[in-house]
Amino acid sequence: MAQRAVWLVSHEPRTPVCGTVRFSRRYPTVEKRAKVFNGASYVPIPEDGPLLKALLFELGLLDNDKDFMESRDSCARINKTSVFGLRIGGDELWPVVAFLKNDMIYASVPLVEQALSPRPSLINISGISQAFELLFGVQDFLCSSQKNDDELNTKLGQLPDLLLQTCPFGTLLDANLQNSLDNINVASMTQPPKQPAWKTGTYKGKPHISISINEKVKSMQYDKQDIADLWQVIGAVTCKCDLEGIMPNVTISLSLPTNGSPLQDILAHPCVTSLDSAVLTSTSIEATDDSAFSGPYKFPFTPPSEAFNLCYYTSQVPVPPILGFYQMQEEEVQLKITVNLKLHESVKNNFEFCEAHIPFYNRGPITHVEYKVSFGQLEVLREKSLLIWTIGQKFPKSMAITLSGIITFGAKNPEKQPFDQICIGGTAYVKLHFKILDYTLTGCYADQHSVQVFGSGKPKITTQNLLLLIITSGILKPLLQ
Repeated sequence: MAQRAVWLVSHEPRTPVCGTVRFSRRYPTVEKRAKVFNGASYVPIPEDGPLLKALLFELGLLDNDKDFMESRDSCARINKTSVFGLRIGGDELWPVVAFLKNDMIYASVPLVEQALSPRPSLINISGISQAFELLFGVQDFLCSSQKNDDELNTKLGQLPDLLLQTCPFGTLLDANLQNSLDNINVASMTQPPKQPAWKTGTYKGKPHISISINEKVKSMQYDKQDIADLWQVIGAVTCKCDLEGIMPNVTISLSLPTNGSPLQDILAHPCVTSLDSAVLTSTSIEATDDSAFSGPYKFPFTPPSEAFNLCYYTSQVPVPPILGFYQMQEEEVQLKITVNLKLHESVKNNFEFCEAHIPFYNRGPITHVEYKVSFGQLEVLREKSLLIWTIGQKFPKSMAITLSGIITFGAKNPEKQPFDQICIGGTAYVKLHFKILDYTLTGCYADQHSVQVFGSGKPKITTQNLLLLIITSGILKPLLQ
């Protein structure tokens, strides 16, 4: 005995539709059973709109349907049972239990655990008596002590939770909905909220929210007109929310400056409850234009206990943060190299560290180096065939630095020397790493005043911005003068 679906429909004569579906509940697990039991005679549960029209027609409640209808009003179809068949499309949905009481239509479709053709006797369908018991229970709950529309709306709003208790998975356990409501209210007053399975513990202490925005820039620069330079920002927003309560609600907004590059390809953590469609549809696959969404990007969520990545994003900034030129000239066992780097004027000139790695794989060990640097220091890792140019924490005022030198190599030993199939001849590269605190290339930031917390206590909020840069290049693009 089970129900496939339940509806409550308010009868509203002299309106365009003559009725409104006030509540509906479908049970997908019961629907799968109906498909198996009914076989070829199975008719699926329709959407609310077609069902409303068919139900009002069958009950003769449409304003324009007062004329005699042979299929509905003939003496051969005198109905004494309140069990109907609804014509929807080319099929008939049967059996449908429905009755009208105080301008409210109560309807349900019980499960029939056999084929519907030939049509079985009603007395053999146990779900029909259960449907009447359920609908009468809902009617008693709605009509008891109801004085106005506000009370009716309140009770309709309580129905989803009540049916979870009284009719789980479409099987009626208790038709007295008022008793179930009283039990729920008592339980909510005497028992603490249930701990979610995914949240292993609760926080006790001073509330605190920490937000960190980390951006990495990947750039490929070439000294060729037929190959375009590539660069892209990849960002991650990390949060740690120490808040009391089992299910606190938090909203964090990410903002951009007026000239900031829009965020794209946003991927949010599963704890985020909703996102603006404009946030989700902004993608780097499509060409950006002036109409691209520029925020603020709001993320409402219920945080887990541990630190987590609230979201990831990409962005196409106008220019790379550092422009460079790398030239290599080979002469027998020697290499002449020139590396020029220039920091873009818009980038914050304050690093935690900044260094350039220049590998010379697939060659022998470095035996001798003659070099000149305009800024910073050079470290030679001979056995690793690697030069590390330590630039330090600031570029000079000119924002431009230069390294030139002559490198001599010994005999190649494949067993000891590092090997890289890419780093050969003209495919050699310079890889630049740096880290800047309290700065993002996109300008993205989390405003402390925009963080909303719906819970007890006012939390302390700290934010941190971080830029990590990795530039990998075949031949670095020449400096723009």
